[in-house]
Amino acid sequence: MARGVHPPRRAVVEAVGRALDEDLTPLGDLTSALLPDGLEAEAAFVAREGGVVAGCDCATEAFGQVDPDLGVAWLVDDGDVVAPGATLATVRGPLAPILTAERTALNFLGHLSGIATRTRAFVDAAGPAGPARIWDTRKTTPGLRSLEKAAVRAGGGANHRGSLSDWVLLKDNHVALFGIADAVSRARAMWPARTVHVECDRLDQVHEALAAGADALLLDNMTPDQVRACVAVAAEAAGAGRRPLLEVSGGITLDTVAAYAATGVDCISVGSLTNAAPVLDIGLDLDPA
Repeated sequence: MARGVHPPRRAVVEAVGRALDEDLTPLGDLTSALLPDGLEAEAAFVAREGGVVAGCDCATEAFGQVDPDLGVAWLVDDGDVVAPGATLATVRGPLAPILTAERTALNFLGHLSGIATRTRAFVDAAGPAGPARIWDTRKTTPGLRSLEKAAVRAGGGANHRGSLSDWVLLKDNHVALFGIADAVSRARAMWPARTVHVECDRLDQVHEALAAGADALLLDNMTPDQVRACVAVAAEAAGAGRRPLLEVSGGITLDTVAAYAATGVDCISVGSLTNAAPVLDIGLDLDPA
């Protein structure tokens, strides 16, 4: 397990609470209410396919919020690679609350593990050709951003902005209104301690952003050859100093990510890490006592 791959505790508690409220309002689990009192069980989370695990805290929290007496013992942690058939964790305790929490726990575990697995696929596909990190975006499920960004970290990726408050990102619509030089100047005046990141989709915009003193450039929807030219221009402008951080974005796939990684950019942002990752198939196999 890598360090720093778990989401904030508060985000876990709030997200799981919302999910359980959605599942149990207004009358609770009608089916589990039919079960006789005193039934105990043990259940195992089992991976139906291989992948990277994420969301362990959310699954544990689901069982804990339904019944604190349920015990969850993990054999893996977020960031671990598992093979098909691997047992991830066991749950022991009263049968009724296990069944009540089952779907919520699996929803979080499967969704977040799917993101971690897709991220790892991009990290592996990028290969060792350059220093580029795989970055996520703000294309996240509303209300689940910090959980999904933690899953990206579990898969070996890195996080872009967590929110609009993190730094100034001047995208095409801002640039169209102010122009790059004026937009960077306004950002420096209003937020002097913040990173100023400028989106460029042409080489002339790269020259303008470098001249304006941008801290980072987003090279958007360019070919690898175009990106390579921008990297060379940025390096030449920096001379012996540190050049701006260079990010590439726009339609990058598993088939093309290695070519972009080889251009010398620092980060490759991929929206599909969070908005198109398939769920990792994980089941909860029940063994009633």
